[in-house]
Amino acid sequence: MNIQKTTNNIFKNRHVLKSLEFISAHGVSVAAGTSLFMSTVVRPIAILATPDVEKENKQYACANSIGSGLIKFGIVAAVSLPIENAIKKIDIDAAKYYKKQAVNSLSELTNNVFDKKGYAFATQIIKLSTGLITAVPKSMLTIALIPVLMDKLFNVRKKSQVKKDNAINFKGGSSGFISRVLSGILQNESFQKFVNKYKSNDKNIAKHMSAATDILLSSSFAIQTNKSKKIKENRKKALIYNNVISTAITLLGGYGVDRIIKAKTDKFIEKFSKINADDAKLGKYIEGINILRPAIIFAAIYYGVLPMFSTYIAEKIDKYINKNY
Repeated sequence: MNIQKTTNNIFKNRHVLKSLEFISAHGVSVAAGTSLFMSTVVRPIAILATPDVEKENKQYACANSIGSGLIKFGIVAAVSLPIENAIKKIDIDAAKYYKKQAVNSLSELTNNVFDKKGYAFATQIIKLSTGLITAVPKSMLTIALIPVLMDKLFNVRKKSQVKKDNAINFKGGSSGFISRVLSGILQNESFQKFVNKYKSNDKNIAKHMSAATDILLSSSFAIQTNKSKKIKENRKKALIYNNVISTAITLLGGYGVDRIIKAKTDKFIEKFSKINADDAKLGKYIEGINILRPAIIFAAIYYGVLPMFSTYIAEKIDKYINKNY
């Protein structure tokens, strides 16, 4: 077997290239889809299999995992997809939305404001920022959904019900309007200076934005859980500890593993770039690879490796604190 020929065929395979292009355009959506499966199937199985943990604490942890996955996916459909589609409209018809420079094409847009790398970095920041912007509403909705799931899945009822006026609705507006708003952001001089200063760090933007989102989510979740009147008081601390431990270890482990794998990925990208050097969409393929790598690493750690450990440790910390304080 000719290994070089096989590698070339894989790297130039239209399905592989289309997938990477899709990930580049819809990075948040891909991450949400992965999280939906992992949080509603893989993580609950691992949590329920954890030994020496009170049954109801495991049930609350499962409800949190499932609720979080469902809410994240719903918010992506309502908020992230319209923004991703709006960016795509700007890519296709820059002149329509970017009138300040009176450009006729995306190539003129990037020449006047950013180089191609800078433009890709700028639009990626905007797309990935939706997770950060919606972190607090997501934690609030997850907290509201936990009692409902506890009732439906485990038949654990609470007298108080989730009030309708606590619900937060997200509605995606016209993508044309959103494109005009986003083109305004792209024209903002402060944003342009920021992008051009930090565009050399474009390989790590997905990882850093994901980490910032996780920290904000975990903090908001702890505050909202502590304030909630719909979650049993004796279950709150274990639920908070579980979430904080999971987030902390995921970030520490994720960055460590990513640093090790990144060296291998850089060699892969170098080879991939040579094989597809004549492809105009090479930048988007590489962007897709850099989004996919940390997404897989963080998801594998958070949903696959950690649930048993964090659930067990949270239980022990909760019991120790209740016993000694």
